[in-house]
Amino acid sequence: MGRKFEVRKAAMAKTMLLKSKVYSRYGKEIYMLAKTGGPNPDANLSLKHLIDKAKKAQVPADVIKRNIQKAEKGIGEDYTPYRYEGFGPGGSAFIIDALTDNINRTVSEVRNCFTKVNCKMGVSGSVEHMYRHLSYISVKGANEEEILDALLENDLEVFELDMDEDIVEIEANGFDVDKIEDVLTSINDQVEIVESESGWYPHEYLDIPEDTKELFQKFMDMLNDVEDVQEVYHNVGNVEESQDE
Repeated sequence: MGRKFEVRKAAMAKTMLLKSKVYSRYGKEIYMLAKTGGPNPDANLSLKHLIDKAKKAQVPADVIKRNIQKAEKGIGEDYTPYRYEGFGPGGSAFIIDALTDNINRTVSEVRNCFTKVNCKMGVSGSVEHMYRHLSYISVKGANEEEILDALLENDLEVFELDMDEDIVEIEANGFDVDKIEDVLTSINDQVEIVESESGWYPHEYLDIPEDTKELFQKFMDMLNDVEDVQEVYHNVGNVEESQDE
Protein backbone atom coordinates (compact mmCIF):
# COMPACT_ATOMS: atom_id res chain seq x y z
CA MET A 1 0.00 0.00 0.00
CA GLY A 2 1.39 3.38 -0.95
CA ARG A 3 2.43 5.71 1.83
CA LYS A 4 0.49 8.54 0.24
CA PHE A 5 -2.73 6.55 0.43
CA GLU A 6 -2.04 5.51 4.02
CA VAL A 7 -1.46 9.11 5.09
CA ARG A 8 -4.74 10.17 3.51
CA LYS A 9 -6.64 7.31 5.02
CA ALA A 10 -5.25 8.06 8.47
CA ALA A 11 -6.23 11.69 8.02
CA MET A 12 -9.83 10.67 7.47
CA ALA A 13 -10.10 11.03 11.24
CA LYS A 14 -13.09 8.88 12.03
CA THR A 15 -13.62 6.86 15.17
CA MET A 16 -12.47 3.29 15.47
CA LEU A 17 -15.45 1.31 16.71
CA LEU A 18 -15.69 -1.70 18.98
CA LYS A 19 -16.25 -4.96 17.13
CA SER A 20 -19.76 -5.29 18.51
CA LYS A 21 -20.63 -1.89 17.13
CA VAL A 22 -19.05 -2.71 13.78
CA TYR A 23 -21.33 -5.73 13.53
CA SER A 24 -24.36 -3.66 14.50
CA ARG A 25 -23.47 -0.89 12.04
CA TYR A 26 -23.04 -3.22 9.11
CA GLY A 27 -26.12 -5.18 10.13
CA LYS A 28 -28.34 -2.10 9.98
CA GLU A 29 -26.89 -0.93 6.66
CA ILE A 30 -27.18 -4.38 5.08
CA TYR A 31 -30.77 -4.69 6.27
CA MET A 32 -31.78 -1.29 4.86
CA LEU A 33 -30.03 -1.79 1.51
CA ALA A 34 -31.55 -5.25 1.14
CA LYS A 35 -34.98 -3.88 2.01
CA THR A 36 -34.86 -0.87 -0.32
CA GLY A 37 -32.88 -2.33 -3.23
CA GLY A 38 -33.65 -6.04 -3.01
CA PRO A 39 -31.92 -8.89 -1.17
CA ASN A 40 -30.06 -10.28 -4.20
CA PRO A 41 -26.50 -8.86 -4.20
CA ASP A 42 -26.11 -9.61 -7.92
CA ALA A 43 -29.02 -7.28 -8.66
CA ASN A 44 -28.27 -4.76 -5.90
CA LEU A 45 -24.84 -3.27 -6.51
CA SER A 46 -24.72 -1.23 -3.31
CA LEU A 47 -25.61 -4.29 -1.24
CA LYS A 48 -22.96 -6.38 -2.99
CA HIS A 49 -20.21 -3.87 -2.23
CA LEU A 50 -21.38 -3.42 1.36
CA ILE A 51 -21.30 -7.18 1.92
CA ASP A 52 -17.75 -7.30 0.53
CA LYS A 53 -16.70 -4.53 2.92
CA ALA A 54 -18.42 -6.23 5.84
CA LYS A 55 -16.49 -9.42 5.14
CA LYS A 56 -13.21 -7.49 5.05
CA ALA A 57 -14.18 -5.99 8.41
CA GLN A 58 -14.56 -9.57 9.66
CA VAL A 59 -18.31 -9.30 10.19
CA PRO A 60 -19.57 -12.88 10.72
CA ALA A 61 -21.43 -14.46 7.83
CA ASP A 62 -24.34 -15.14 10.17
CA VAL A 63 -24.79 -11.41 10.83
CA ILE A 64 -24.87 -10.71 7.09
CA LYS A 65 -27.25 -13.58 6.31
CA ARG A 66 -29.58 -12.82 9.21
CA ASN A 67 -30.08 -9.18 8.20
CA ILE A 68 -30.71 -10.07 4.57
CA GLN A 69 -33.30 -12.62 5.66
CA LYS A 70 -34.94 -10.03 7.93
CA ALA A 71 -35.24 -7.70 4.95
CA GLU A 72 -36.72 -10.48 2.79
CA LYS A 73 -39.35 -11.27 5.43
CA GLY A 74 -39.96 -7.64 6.34
CA ILE A 75 -39.63 -8.36 10.06
CA GLY A 76 -37.00 -5.80 11.04
CA GLU A 77 -37.20 -2.20 12.15
CA ASP A 78 -37.17 0.65 9.67
CA TYR A 79 -34.05 2.78 10.04
CA THR A 80 -33.70 6.33 8.77
CA PRO A 81 -30.35 8.06 8.15
CA TYR A 82 -29.72 11.36 9.91
CA ARG A 83 -26.71 13.63 9.91
CA TYR A 84 -25.77 15.85 12.82
CA GLU A 85 -23.22 18.63 12.79
CA GLY A 86 -21.60 20.65 15.51
CA PHE A 87 -18.52 22.09 17.14
CA GLY A 88 -16.65 20.07 19.75
CA PRO A 89 -13.80 20.78 22.17
CA GLY A 90 -11.14 23.21 20.97
CA GLY A 91 -13.33 24.49 18.13
CA SER A 92 -13.27 21.13 16.36
CA ALA A 93 -15.90 20.53 13.69
CA PHE A 94 -17.89 17.28 13.69
CA ILE A 95 -20.07 15.41 11.23
CA ILE A 96 -22.01 12.55 12.82
CA ASP A 97 -23.94 10.06 10.72
CA ALA A 98 -26.63 8.00 12.42
CA LEU A 99 -29.10 5.31 11.40
CA THR A 100 -32.06 5.17 13.73
CA ASP A 101 -35.58 3.86 14.28
CA ASN A 102 -36.29 6.60 16.83
CA ILE A 103 -35.18 10.08 15.83
CA ASN A 104 -36.20 11.68 19.14
CA ARG A 105 -34.03 9.28 21.11
CA THR A 106 -31.04 9.67 18.81
CA VAL A 107 -31.05 13.46 18.59
CA SER A 108 -31.39 13.67 22.37
CA GLU A 109 -28.44 11.32 22.95
CA VAL A 110 -26.20 13.08 20.41
CA ARG A 111 -27.09 16.53 21.77
CA ASN A 112 -26.36 15.28 25.28
CA CYS A 113 -22.81 14.38 24.20
CA PHE A 114 -22.22 17.98 23.09
CA THR A 115 -23.80 19.38 26.26
CA LYS A 116 -21.62 17.28 28.59
CA VAL A 117 -18.44 18.81 27.16
CA ASN A 118 -19.94 22.31 27.12
CA CYS A 119 -20.25 22.37 23.33
CA LYS A 120 -23.18 22.82 20.99
CA MET A 121 -24.74 20.85 18.18
CA GLY A 122 -25.19 23.02 15.10
CA VAL A 123 -27.84 23.27 12.42
CA SER A 124 -27.70 21.41 9.12
CA GLY A 125 -24.93 22.84 6.93
CA SER A 126 -23.04 24.54 9.74
CA VAL A 127 -20.09 22.15 9.36
CA GLU A 128 -20.60 20.17 6.15
CA HIS A 129 -19.31 23.04 3.98
CA MET A 130 -15.91 22.53 5.65
CA TYR A 131 -15.66 18.99 4.27
CA ARG A 132 -15.55 17.09 0.98
CA HIS A 133 -17.12 13.69 0.43
CA LEU A 134 -14.37 11.58 -1.14
CA SER A 135 -13.52 8.00 -1.97
CA TYR A 136 -10.04 6.46 -1.86
CA ILE A 137 -9.73 3.16 -3.70
CA SER A 138 -6.67 0.95 -4.14
CA VAL A 139 -6.77 -1.54 -6.99
CA LYS A 140 -4.41 -3.98 -8.68
CA GLY A 141 -4.64 -5.99 -11.90
CA ALA A 142 -4.79 -3.01 -14.27
CA ASN A 143 -2.53 -0.07 -15.10
CA GLU A 144 -3.18 3.65 -14.71
CA GLU A 145 -4.19 4.20 -18.33
CA GLU A 146 -6.69 1.33 -18.36
CA ILE A 147 -8.28 2.50 -15.14
CA LEU A 148 -8.47 6.16 -16.12
CA ASP A 149 -9.97 5.33 -19.53
CA ALA A 150 -12.58 3.04 -17.99
CA LEU A 151 -13.65 5.61 -15.40
CA LEU A 152 -13.83 8.49 -17.86
CA GLU A 153 -15.80 6.39 -20.35
CA ASN A 154 -18.40 5.92 -17.63
CA ASP A 155 -18.51 9.63 -16.76
CA LEU A 156 -16.83 9.13 -13.39
CA GLU A 157 -14.63 12.04 -12.37
CA VAL A 158 -11.17 11.25 -11.03
CA PHE A 159 -9.51 13.84 -8.78
CA GLU A 160 -6.15 12.08 -8.53
CA LEU A 161 -4.63 8.80 -9.67
CA ASP A 162 -1.24 7.40 -8.63
CA MET A 163 0.69 4.17 -9.17
CA ASP A 164 2.68 2.63 -6.31
CA GLU A 165 4.42 -0.55 -7.46
CA ASP A 166 1.53 -2.72 -8.72
CA ILE A 167 -1.20 -0.80 -6.86
CA VAL A 168 -3.17 2.05 -8.44
CA GLU A 169 -4.54 4.54 -5.92
CA ILE A 170 -7.60 6.59 -6.85
CA GLU A 171 -9.13 9.68 -5.31
CA ALA A 172 -12.65 10.41 -6.55
CA ASN A 173 -16.14 11.52 -5.57
CA GLY A 174 -17.25 9.71 -2.43
CA PHE A 175 -20.81 9.34 -3.67
CA ASP A 176 -19.58 7.37 -6.71
CA VAL A 177 -17.68 4.67 -4.82
CA ASP A 178 -20.06 1.80 -5.74
CA LYS A 179 -20.09 2.77 -9.42
CA ILE A 180 -16.31 3.12 -9.45
CA GLU A 181 -15.79 -0.33 -7.94
CA ASP A 182 -18.21 -1.83 -10.46
CA VAL A 183 -16.38 -0.23 -13.40
CA LEU A 184 -12.97 -1.26 -12.07
CA THR A 185 -13.92 -4.93 -11.67
CA SER A 186 -15.32 -4.98 -15.20
CA ILE A 187 -11.97 -4.03 -16.80
CA ASN A 188 -10.65 -7.61 -16.68
CA ASP A 189 -10.79 -10.76 -14.56
CA GLN A 190 -7.51 -9.93 -12.80
CA VAL A 191 -8.67 -6.66 -11.24
CA GLU A 192 -8.87 -6.76 -7.44
CA ILE A 193 -10.09 -4.02 -5.12
CA VAL A 194 -7.41 -3.99 -2.43
CA GLU A 195 -9.02 -1.34 -0.26
CA SER A 196 -11.91 1.09 -0.53
CA GLU A 197 -12.86 3.99 1.75
CA SER A 198 -15.37 6.78 1.40
CA GLY A 199 -16.33 9.51 3.82
CA TRP A 200 -16.10 13.16 4.79
CA TYR A 201 -12.65 14.71 4.62
CA PRO A 202 -12.06 18.25 5.97
CA HIS A 203 -10.61 20.89 3.68
CA GLU A 204 -8.23 21.87 6.47
CA TYR A 205 -7.14 20.24 9.72
CA LEU A 206 -7.08 21.90 13.13
CA ASP A 207 -4.57 21.42 15.94
CA ILE A 208 -6.27 21.64 19.33
CA PRO A 209 -4.42 22.67 22.54
CA GLU A 210 -2.78 19.93 24.59
CA ASP A 211 -5.01 20.64 27.58
CA THR A 212 -8.09 20.05 25.40
CA LYS A 213 -7.14 16.58 24.14
CA GLU A 214 -8.51 14.70 27.15
CA LEU A 215 -11.89 16.42 26.84
CA PHE A 216 -11.85 15.79 23.09
CA GLN A 217 -11.29 12.06 23.66
CA LYS A 218 -14.07 11.99 26.24
CA PHE A 219 -16.41 13.51 23.65
CA MET A 220 -15.36 10.96 21.04
CA ASP A 221 -15.94 8.10 23.48
CA MET A 222 -19.43 9.37 24.32
CA LEU A 223 -20.39 9.62 20.66
CA ASN A 224 -19.01 6.15 20.09
CA ASP A 225 -21.26 4.85 22.86
CA VAL A 226 -24.43 6.12 21.18
CA GLU A 227 -25.97 3.00 19.67
CA ASP A 228 -27.43 4.71 16.59
CA VAL A 229 -24.23 6.54 15.58
CA GLN A 230 -22.70 4.92 12.51
CA GLU A 231 -19.76 7.21 11.66
CA VAL A 232 -18.06 10.18 13.29
CA TYR A 233 -15.81 12.56 11.35
CA HIS A 234 -13.78 15.46 12.74
CA ASN A 235 -11.13 17.91 11.54
CA VAL A 236 -8.57 17.56 14.34
CA GLY A 237 -5.13 16.68 13.06
CA ASN A 238 -3.10 16.32 16.25
CA VAL A 239 -4.88 13.48 18.04
CA GLU A 240 -4.49 9.74 17.65
CA GLU A 241 -7.57 7.62 17.11
CA SER A 242 -8.63 5.06 19.68
CA GLN A 243 -7.63 1.53 18.70
CA ASP A 244 -10.32 -0.39 20.57
CA GLU A 245 -10.82 -4.02 19.61
